[in-house]
Amino acid sequence: MSERELVLIIDFGSPYNQLLTRKVRELGVYSELHPHTIAKEEIERLNPKAIILSGGPYYVKDENRFQVDKEIYQLGVPILGICYGMQLIVDHFGGTIVQEADRDYEQSTVQFAKTSDLNLDLPATHNVWLSKGTPVDTLTDALTVEAKDKAGNVVALRHATKPIYGMQFYPEVDETEHGLELLKNFLFTISECHGDWSIERFMKEEIKRIRKVVGDEQVLCGLSGGVDSSVVATLIHKAIGDQLTCIFVDHGLLRKNEAKEVMELLAGDLHMNIVQVDASERFFSKLEGIEDPEEKRKIIGNEFVEVFDEEAKKLTDVRFLAQGTLYSDVLESGTLTGQKVKSHHNVGGLPEEMNLELLEPIRSLFKDEVRALGTALGLPDSIVWRQPFPGPGLGIRVLGEVTREKVEIVQEADAILRDEIRRHGLERDIWQYFAVLPNIRSVGVRDDGRSYDHTIGIRAVHSVDGMTSEWARIDWEILDQISRRIVAEVEQVNRVVYDITSKPPSTIEWE
Repeated sequence: MSERELVLIIDFGSPYNQLLTRKVRELGVYSELHPHTIAKEEIERLNPKAIILSGGPYYVKDENRFQVDKEIYQLGVPILGICYGMQLIVDHFGGTIVQEADRDYEQSTVQFAKTSDLNLDLPATHNVWLSKGTPVDTLTDALTVEAKDKAGNVVALRHATKPIYGMQFYPEVDETEHGLELLKNFLFTISECHGDWSIERFMKEEIKRIRKVVGDEQVLCGLSGGVDSSVVATLIHKAIGDQLTCIFVDHGLLRKNEAKEVMELLAGDLHMNIVQVDASERFFSKLEGIEDPEEKRKIIGNEFVEVFDEEAKKLTDVRFLAQGTLYSDVLESGTLTGQKVKSHHNVGGLPEEMNLELLEPIRSLFKDEVRALGTALGLPDSIVWRQPFPGPGLGIRVLGEVTREKVEIVQEADAILRDEIRRHGLERDIWQYFAVLPNIRSVGVRDDGRSYDHTIGIRAVHSVDGMTSEWARIDWEILDQISRRIVAEVEQVNRVVYDITSKPPSTIEWE
């Protein structure tokens, strides 16, 4: 198998940089996002087939603007600058950019020149998502115009002799009509990429890498039953078999029948070596009387680590700890880009006393790619398309004090919700959906008598990465069926409400 070709995306703070990275991969070319501080020497080591300079919030003459090592223009590697990236190209080759008072995005029509390489075999006119407020003022002879907008502003250009291009709009977003075709022309016609990256290729390469790294050593994996840990465990098991031991801590806060399903599939059908620990009594005891959400999170997290460590110490000769760290975790924690959005429990190293080496086989994948990998590994949709689930489990979907009775109410309501979503074919259309038990009781009528029972909240959202979300517009008839089933089948519930708040201002979880 030939060496994997790479497209290097240099990050200048664009809100679309992760989307851009994913779109390039979807076109069959492996891409990585790196900080603007990357030096020429590191770029040469990575040996990219092409470089993309991302957009960003700066003006090229801002005092604290992000810059790039100017030596990249001498490497002979094809370069595409997007928005701020185009500003950098214009500035480097002697042109000037104007900074206007208002900067914004807008849907706009642009006209490409007939001779444009970027627009090869595409219509001359495009509707694009244009970045406004920093128009090109002047160009030197080094740069030629590829496209203009309806006001006559330059919105795409190229170097006269080098494979260096720029565009003042975002090809990676849906609002740009022929964006993916423009990226294809840059990747395959201009940069001569082969487009031979796929999740199947990743799987084969990663299995070989795991075997080489692990050798005859033992690997320990913390199994939660979620998509990431299940895929990691299956991938490593396919590589090294019984050298892998998984610890599955059941804290009593999982979804209905989840522990049983995980053990039946992974331990039963796939023959993994899994140590199952029923620690529910221990967790419920620690949570007794606790209502503050942050305190609950800390108790559940700390107790989980203690239980895991106790079980891990019973094992001998373990050298590696496997984790389900994702590429988005790495990026948001600032490990690659230097811009920290939030910390992640899977990023940042291990306690020194564990004395284990990290094995993170899906560290370079986004969530949608992890699901694709799960399918390629032969995992069923019930695992691959399992809903995102918080580490503290139902402990933060029961508002206020957590008790067994309350958890069982949420489990039953959530199971009905998931069954109806699946029955109506919506499980892949909605990014996340779940039931919440607010700390609310209200008056109702049950069996011709007065009841004073719990309320269930339903949350369903559309999102790409969880950083922002829109509430899902589920058909009223489906919501009606969900509500009727919950109040009929879950005895302690007499009211169902639907959360129609997006993120921001709310968060996806209620606690």
